[in-house]
Amino acid sequence: MNSSSLPQRSTVRKKKKPARKRKKRGFFRNLFRVFLVCLFLLIAAGGWLYLAPSAKNTRYLIADTLITTQHRYMAKYIIGEDELKNRVAEYNERFQEMGNEVDTHNIEPDPVVEDKPLVEIEKVTGTGYTGYVMIVNDPTKVRLGVPDKTGSGETLSSMVARTGAIAGVNGGGFADPNWKGNGFKPIGLVISQGKLFYNGLGGKKSTQIVGLDKEGKMIAGNYTLDELSKMGVQEAVTFQPRIIVNGKGLIKNAAEGWGIAPRTAMGQRADGALLFVVIDGRQPGYSIGANLYDVQQIMLKHGAVIAANLDGGSSTVLVKDNAILNKPSSQYGERYLPTAFLVFEHPEQADIKNIWEGLDPSKIDAGKKRSH
Repeated sequence: MNSSSLPQRSTVRKKKKPARKRKKRGFFRNLFRVFLVCLFLLIAAGGWLYLAPSAKNTRYLIADTLITTQHRYMAKYIIGEDELKNRVAEYNERFQEMGNEVDTHNIEPDPVVEDKPLVEIEKVTGTGYTGYVMIVNDPTKVRLGVPDKTGSGETLSSMVARTGAIAGVNGGGFADPNWKGNGFKPIGLVISQGKLFYNGLGGKKSTQIVGLDKEGKMIAGNYTLDELSKMGVQEAVTFQPRIIVNGKGLIKNAAEGWGIAPRTAMGQRADGALLFVVIDGRQPGYSIGANLYDVQQIMLKHGAVIAANLDGGSSTVLVKDNAILNKPSSQYGERYLPTAFLVFEHPEQADIKNIWEGLDPSKIDAGKKRSH
């Protein structure tokens, strides 16, 4: 009985080996098929993106988004190098035009503003983005903050804590060679407490300003230094574009929205309340970002009669009560900034000194390693 069963066991074992080989061959065959399907889809998608007329808007959306990042050069692989140059020049020209219309808005402060909290925070969401709207009910409580050390910018959370502010958002842009800038060389002008802290205009006569006058009225648009002085501008930075003027949006649609990115913007309602919109981005699964049309629509929905873009990208940050409310996109944490709009309960007590006094803007090394 045992001798007759042994060959049968041996035969069974020999039959299993070919079965395992067939399973292995079947697995790799299926894997190869999946690879071929993915390759086909990739080629088809690439062909559609680069060749199909219907993909033009998608190509420009991708290119515009890359233009707002440190990988701007990659946009040439999407739309070509010549078109990239044309696109950037076209935006600069368009942004300049958006700042030229004369702003005629006046503010009529809410008589019960004292019964409202100075700062209100509201979360906002939309297609692909998450962020916040900070409402400052008394615009006269805002001051432009600057770093406290020569040669280096300062993080917003540090600036808020050091000055005793109750809230703040990032302000104007700065020279950022190879995206390794130290945050100490602002672009354009910096005005704080009615004093010109920094003039980096060079030979330019005018610049796009975002700021406030003595009464807390928001000023945004293209102005000369002389005009700013006559208007009594107290707090201001250079940045663009202005996206709302005299109650109307200047960006027609999402295609003109300059790509998808983290955003910061400032606006004002007719009652004087300031609106700061902060949108997170570059974080799939949480928030990809918004275009300027999205930001404009958020502002209009909240009653803005004037609004302008501020520095965005990895500089975008919102601090309230010494806590960072949003999620900055920089993998290194908060960036070192040259300016920030800060909110104070008692702004007359704010100690903000001019750290650029006596310095030649043309000789400031924007990429010099920070001392802290």
